Amino acid sequence: MNGSREEDLALRHLQSQGLELIERNVRARGGELDLVMRDRNSTLVIVEVRKRTHRAFGSAAESVDARKQRRIVQAARALLARRPELARLPARFDVVALDGDDRIDWIQAAFDASD
Repeated sequence: MNGSREEDLALRHLQSQGLELIERNVRARGGELDLVMRDRNSTLVIVEVRKRTHRAFGSAAESVDARKQRRIVQAARALLARRPELARLPARFDVVALDGDDRIDWIQAAFDASD
């Protein structure tokens, strides 16, 4: 995702819900991870932030299709190989979708590594 404004909105929202930022805009083999966070239960949360101003091509959440999910999982695996201390944590993949008016839809455990 290119929009740092949208990432800022998502980050503030997730922090207000108790998540702690570990890294942001992590470039790894396969792609980029928008936000890497830890929740109150010490779960590693890989967050994809998506924005759509118009729904002509579907919602922001729908844009995280199977191909995009595979790229995120591949990048997450590369991150975990570099950061073994994170690999010990349980993990999940969340999506923060912003449609039109910046309404935030936080989808927890939106997909898993086997999807």
